[in-house]
Amino acid sequence: MSRNNRRKFLGAVAGAAGLAASGLPAKATPSAPLSDAEKRRQAALQMRQEAATFASRQPLPEAVSNGDETKIPRYAACFSKGLPHAQTGEVDPAAYRTLLKALSTGKHADFENISRGSGMKLVDPQSAFAYQLEGSDSHALSIAPPPAFSSAESASEMVELYWQARARDVAFADYSTSPVIRAAAEELNQLKRPTLPITPATIFRGTASGCLDGPYVSQFLVKPFPLGSTWIEQRYRVPAQGIDFLTAYPEWYVIQTGVPPYRELAFDPKPRYLRGGRDLAEWVHYDFLYQAFHNAALILLNLVPETILNNNAYWSRTNPYKYSKVQTGFATFGGPHVCDWLGRVTTAALKAAWYQKWAIHRRLRPEAFGGRVHQRLTGAPKYAISAELLESEAVRSTYQANKTYLLPQAFPEGSPLHPAYPAGHATVAGACSALLKAFFDETGLVTDTFEATPDGLSLMHCKGVALTVGGEVNKLAFNVAVGREFAGIHYRSDGTAGFRLGEDVAIAMMQDLVNTLTEDFAGFRFTRIDGSPVVISKRTS
Repeated sequence: MSRNNRRKFLGAVAGAAGLAASGLPAKATPSAPLSDAEKRRQAALQMRQEAATFASRQPLPEAVSNGDETKIPRYAACFSKGLPHAQTGEVDPAAYRTLLKALSTGKHADFENISRGSGMKLVDPQSAFAYQLEGSDSHALSIAPPPAFSSAESASEMVELYWQARARDVAFADYSTSPVIRAAAEELNQLKRPTLPITPATIFRGTASGCLDGPYVSQFLVKPFPLGSTWIEQRYRVPAQGIDFLTAYPEWYVIQTGVPPYRELAFDPKPRYLRGGRDLAEWVHYDFLYQAFHNAALILLNLVPETILNNNAYWSRTNPYKYSKVQTGFATFGGPHVCDWLGRVTTAALKAAWYQKWAIHRRLRPEAFGGRVHQRLTGAPKYAISAELLESEAVRSTYQANKTYLLPQAFPEGSPLHPAYPAGHATVAGACSALLKAFFDETGLVTDTFEATPDGLSLMHCKGVALTVGGEVNKLAFNVAVGREFAGIHYRSDGTAGFRLGEDVAIAMMQDLVNTLTEDFAGFRFTRIDGSPVVISKRTS
């Protein structure tokens, strides 16, 4: 045997051994025809390989932070909740460096050696290093850095949050007559310098298609949704009004160190429709992140006994079964398909968000920023905070109400123990909204529209508005994100970045899975929240 032939022979043997060790089938010899089962297994293998190759060839973005970790002394502009803190509310630098070490190695043992504060645990920092093998890996996606701590943009975001805290108990239906809302709009117009004027009709809203149309709350958070054979009215247990948390410095300080909350929410004895910021904040307090979008899918599917002959009215026009006279969708292009992908994309979106949160940005939460504002205005460390925030009416009126400059929180525990940027709820919202708009017709009209009465005890009809599925899905995504802002735990830019990242996750997943579908269809077609069109078609070899 020649040297070259021997090398080929040994290479073939090694390749076959490698396939056997990996559990993958070796190539069949020409003398052994492939069975149908073997052909399908080979096709599935090729599909997996092509999807992996497609993902691996996408350009790798550069992950860049805003530089606050090195520019602002003593890590004062970085997330540190749950670590040991000094009485000034600043993290112990040595303790913070144990977090940095764990994030630099990704090793479980180093995460277990992070210096802890008092009781509450950090929320899953190690998941920043988990691999995502469907769609894009979490480390293959990126977002722009958040506004810097000392920037005018951060100042305007904090002013908005102080006003949202002041407006928690103003009913959305009363915004047009509320003095608090009027004062907030006047100040935000001066600070944010928006292209769209901020008025009582536009304040605290998103600007995407549909977000400014009709009621503040999406119809998918108002209309009853089917659960099995039962319609579930969307009235919820909501907190009693007028009770905020972390407004006194001792309470604020111990919460920063990880001490569990020692005050509890007091709840209204009557369930209410979502009527204002406090109600919306509590809705996103304990939801399972894609819950709102799952409910929206159930509303659009309308699968209850009365609609057994469902006419598929809301399915996307590219759904291959929308006009079929022979088949209907189920495992593919049907209810199980939609609901499965909503849950599936949620964990992928969270992995992407947690990588950005922990490994890249580590942005401090608004409650901690409020602590820096309080310290700055009471003669403590002279943090470089924009005068637009320090001298704002929002901060002044907050002091008049609470005798501190701290940002009032809606939750007894304040923010969760993971960094602010991007918002996890918003990242999931971006991913799930993309899926809903891919599966359902964005131009379909949502009929019989309602909003909550100012007391939240009933619904009232909205007349003279034409709302679309796509617009109400966009509004739903924003409602979910802004609910976390009303709670005082996220900035607006956390949500904006999260939407985009979540959409990227969903698009990559659909690109991965579109070739697994055998139906003839024109691909997934939808618009991003920013209005950009997306088309995902089958790849050809």
